[in-house]
Amino acid sequence: MSIPSFSFLRHALLAAAVFGAAGFQAHAQVTPQRPPAAPAPGAPLDALTAAATNVGVKRCLPAISRLSALTVNGSTGNDVLVDWDRKNPDGGPFFSLSGVEYKNASLAFSLTAVPDSTGGCSVAAERISVAPFACRSIAQQELGGYQATQLLATFTVYVDARDPGASVTLIDSPPGCLIIRRHVEYDWKDPASRAPRR
Repeated sequence: MSIPSFSFLRHALLAAAVFGAAGFQAHAQVTPQRPPAAPAPGAPLDALTAAATNVGVKRCLPAISRLSALTVNGSTGNDVLVDWDRKNPDGGPFFSLSGVEYKNASLAFSLTAVPDSTGGCSVAAERISVAPFACRSIAQQELGGYQATQLLATFTVYVDARDPGASVTLIDSPPGCLIIRRHVEYDWKDPASRAPRR
């Protein structure tokens, strides 16, 4: 079974931010203490959404939940490490690193969500996997039409003008290829909370 692509981010969330606020305290949690509603029969628990809910994230929870649900879809299991500002869980940045297992593969999923002053969230997500193929062949088969920028001899970044904020990085790691699919979006707002147009 192939691992789902990261193109689901094309019309969704995400956003990068750099912060250095004084008094920021990070704490980690691997397994949520208060599980959410039970998943559908046969589906794994969405550990990232459960952990974010458990630590008190609210404003960015729709973004986190949407991306996490798409990532764990079709998986056989997942678990997560999270860091957050315990003094201000809903107003500070939320960081996570998930491990996701599929039938024949596994990947890491990194997600950062930061609430902003306008009521939205800046989100950055990275899906990190390894493929047992040469990076050149992956680029030829999956990244047609992308613009390539070679940063190092083994490190090439691909972007598509039709998908702003997204990039695919291929890193030669013989005999395979390290693949980092990244998407960034600022001021993402939950479509469900937007008032209908009149």
